[in-house]
Amino acid sequence: MPKVSFKTIDSVDVSGKRVLVRVDLNVPMKNGQVTDATRIERAAPTLAELAAKGAKVIVLSHFGRPTASACRRCR
Repeated sequence: MPKVSFKTIDSVDVSGKRVLVRVDLNVPMKNGQVTDATRIERAAPTLAELAAKGAKVIVLSHFGRPTASACRRCR
């Protein structure tokens, strides 16, 4: 079985490039307030480092699950 090698932020020149980052920002909410920001806090250093290295950072995420009516519209 071949060894899988992953590139890291340190091994790629991102300056001037668009970097698409998929982040799980589906944080718990109560009364419209974030109750646990851990996922946001853990993603922030990576996003900040990419930006500091000159990348144009594009964050891709979603929030919650689709409602039944939204699911019907997608059919």
